[in-house]
Amino acid sequence: MKHEHTHERRYDLPFRWPAPPFSVVLVEPEIPPNTGNIARLCAATGSPLHLVGHLGFHPTDRNLRRAGVDYWDEVNIHRHVSIDAYLEAAKPPRFYLFSTRGERSHFDAQFQPGDAFIFGRESAGLSDELLDAYPDNVLQIPMRTDNVRSLNLANSVSIVLYEALRQHNYK
Repeated sequence: MKHEHTHERRYDLPFRWPAPPFSVVLVEPEIPPNTGNIARLCAATGSPLHLVGHLGFHPTDRNLRRAGVDYWDEVNIHRHVSIDAYLEAAKPPRFYLFSTRGERSHFDAQFQPGDAFIFGRESAGLSDELLDAYPDNVLQIPMRTDNVRSLNLANSVSIVLYEALRQHNYK
């Protein structure tokens, strides 16, 4: 027996999008499907995507394109040669670095429109040099480290971005 869905998708939920939007920054991402999924997330939320440093894949990689589906034209993508170049060009009012080294939970941060969320590469995260330069900006997503050493990059970005959107909508 075939089950037919009779409900229609809702695109008009009451929601306040931040202005300026939150930005997602990936430093040296390595896995094409992660970056593609994050690009799709950025398209869905109106968040600019900044790709910093050496990419571990070619921008035309089919796995990258497939994960982003057909939303690439909707993503506001920027490329930067280094994190310093990103900070100089984008001049985010505030930024947060996400790392398993963080001593403060992302739930403790009070995110504001225009904040930038900076994530490191899948295999090594952000550099110690960067984390040490901005210790007050380092946050961690709570997890049971006795079971898992880290979360998937695309999942981490989703968790943080939607927490920031939740905070913005319920202030």
